[in-house]
Parts: sequence; structure tokens; C-alpha cells
Amino acid sequence: MPVYIIGIESSCDDTSAAVIENDRILSNITANQEVHKLYGGVVPELASRAHQQNIIPVIDAAVKKANIHKNQLSAVAFTQGPGLLGSLLVGTSFAKALALGLDIPLIEVDHLQAHILAHFIRDDDRQKPPPEFPFLCLTVSGGHTQIVLVKDHFSMEVIGQTIDDAAGETFDKAAKIMGLPYPGGPVIDAFAKDGNPGAFRFAKPDIPGLDFSFSGLKTSILYFLRDKLREDHDFIEKNKADLCASIQATIISVLMNKLRDAAQQTGITEIAIAGGVSANSLFRHELLAAQKTMKWNVFIPKLAYSTDNAAMIAITGYFKFLKKDFADQSSAPYARSVI
Repeated sequence: MPVYIIGIESSCDDTSAAVIENDRILSNITANQEVHKLYGGVVPELASRAHQQNIIPVIDAAVKKANIHKNQLSAVAFTQGPGLLGSLLVGTSFAKALALGLDIPLIEVDHLQAHILAHFIRDDDRQKPPPEFPFLCLTVSGGHTQIVLVKDHFSMEVIGQTIDDAAGETFDKAAKIMGLPYPGGPVIDAFAKDGNPGAFRFAKPDIPGLDFSFSGLKTSILYFLRDKLREDHDFIEKNKADLCASIQATIISVLMNKLRDAAQQTGITEIAIAGGVSANSLFRHELLAAQKTMKWNVFIPKLAYSTDNAAMIAITGYFKFLKKDFADQSSAPYARSVI
């Protein structure tokens, strides 16, 4: 008998719902919030209000696209954290109500675990099987940068993480300094395609072990542009593509160097990436290049499963369902990760 899980994701500014049949995705619907572009970043109160408006239509669309009736659902999985508490409360409350109304189990999902387990989603386009345990996953987003040793679906060890800012946040901050729209990562990626990645040099952090640091790089970019703008008020406009290419190359270089170190220290050659920054074109190119030079078996998520989405919540819910790892109505969201 098939297991149907509906996943609900509301950790930040995307309201998403997905339905999965066992490990096969049937639907994955996401409503984005354009309002935050006006402010150059996510405004938590506006995000939670938009979730309240979007969550019913998104869930309704996900169930209809999956071509099932809500009474066929086996369980409701939802993002418990980490994320913005106001946003998480909307998803958590709706998930509780839906599970209670349908008299089906409720499943808590950690957002960062879900990004990693997105590699196990089965759809018609998947060209290769999922990673074999153990594997390394570099999870990179606006709020998180960490290298995780994945021993099985729910045994994960963080062996390296940022001690200050995340890589995705660095992309967004650099874009904001240059007057580019939010979110900055995709904008920088687009401009970088026409630029020279070696045109400008920025400070790279020298952090021991497998940990990351990006605060110094953000400061380096800020001071560099401040000094150049004093000499030429149009410096950014004249050098936009080269600046984007150089900033992007620096960030990706830091990520790849730490990932190589982690692979060498652990001896693991099954390498995956996850999170919003995994959509970056240079990151993907460098990882595929390392697959040849380092003899890695590389796993890159589809773009639809890179950024925040409910499909990854649903697949994690499926694996928890098999273990009968259910929550109750006392479940509460959390802002910081527990893995």
C-alpha cells in the first residue's frame, strides 16, 4: 500500500507544499514573496503574514496536482526549524490542524537535514541513484554553511561550519553593497558569466580545520569598493561583471578548498552539495571538475530542490514515517538547527 506524505515548508519567505508517494515526488508547489525585494532582504513580519495568505492555496494546489484526495494522505510533515519563528509558526500551526483534522500522524522535519535528504527524492528526471552512505554534504545557503558527514538518513555529524557569516549571506551582502537587487546570489551569478574572475582580488579567510569564515571577506569587499568609489563614482557600473565574477570566484574557492580538505581527511569520495547556493553555476562547474580530478562521485540537486522547497520536507517525512517517528500537538518550532 503506497504511503502518501504531504510536506509543508515555511522556514523563511517561501511557502511550499509537496506530495510524495513513497519516495517518488508527485507535486511540489512554491509561492514566492516578491515584497522583500523592496527592502533588500527578508522582513520577518511581512514574511509570516504572506505565509498566512499563501499556505491554503499552495497546499490545495499541491494535493490537486498530485491527483489524490486529502483523505489518502498518510501523514503531514512540516519544517520545525531552523528559520524565522513567525514563519515557522504558520507552517507548524497549519500542519497540526491538518493532521488533527485528518486523524493522521504529524512529522517534525529539520530544515537542514531535509536539504541533504533531497538527494533521495525520486522523480522521472533522475539520472543516477542517490549517494551511498557514508557521504559528505556541503550545505550552503543564506543562513548556513556546513560540511556534514552523513552516515545514514538520520545519523549526521557536522564536521565543519561557519564561525560567523554564511556564504549565501555574503553573496547577498556583496550585491547590496553594489546596489544590486535582492536576492543577490542569482544576480551576481548572472553578471559573473560576462566577467573576468581574476580581475580583482579579495581577502580569503585563513581558518584552521574545516570551519569557514566570511565576515572578513565581506569587510574586504566593502572597503575595496569604498576606496574605488572615492576615485571613480562610476566604478561599480563600469566593472560590474568583473566585480561579480571576482566575488563569486572567491566565495566558491573558499567552499571548494574546505570540501577538498574534508574529503582528504575522511577518505570519502561520495560528495554532495545542498542548499540555495548549490544552484550557483560556478559552484556546480567546479564540483563537476573536481569529480574528474579528485575522482569523486558527485551529487548535485536539481534546481527545484536546491532552494527552499517542500519536496525535501516530504522525503524526510517519508523516511521518518517508516521509522514511526511521529510528533504530537505539543510540537514547537525552533530558530537554530539541532543537527
